Amino acid sequence: MSYRETEHLRVLIANERKDRLAMVAPIVTDLGHEVIAREIEVADVGAVTARERPDVALVGLGESSDHALGLIEKIVQEAACPVIVLLHAPDPAFVREASRRGVFAYITDADADDWQSSIDIVLRRFTEYHDLEGAFGRRALTECAKGILMERHSVDETSAFEMLREQSRTANLKLVDVATAVVDGHRLLPKQP
Repeated sequence: MSYRETEHLRVLIANERKDRLAMVAPIVTDLGHEVIAREIEVADVGAVTARERPDVALVGLGESSDHALGLIEKIVQEAACPVIVLLHAPDPAFVREASRRGVFAYITDADADDWQSSIDIVLRRFTEYHDLEGAFGRRALTECAKGILMERHSVDETSAFEMLREQSRTANLKLVDVATAVVDGHRLLPKQP
């Protein structure tokens, strides 16, 4: 991800305090980003995240840490974007709990000049996380397809993988696409006698 990709982001800001929302929005705008939503209620933030698909979310710690943690959970559940906690005073216990709920970083009001650098790092790590998550998913799918082929053709793991790879080459498809076809279609195959 290059600087150009993080030049103009769509940012959701969430905090239970309207005065904090009003303070954060101009900073985000001054960084060259667009504030697409300002949310206060935990019940609303999940739907807004799903609908607006922000690039990043800034969640402020207001009066209640439970409220902020609820906002974090709802946004992370949507898995649409990374979440950064915005603190106006150090709070290690809150940061620890927020990290358990899925935040990627925290920034403070005092470091407003460093916000963009933190956002850049978070977006890189979020991309890497999703790439890794996708790789694990593809690997699991391939392993499942190999297991099906091993059972249906009475072959070992190496032979099952070679079958997948050969079909991939022959059909000019990605290996994961062949594996998906095997997994999706295995219930249609006749049972082994």
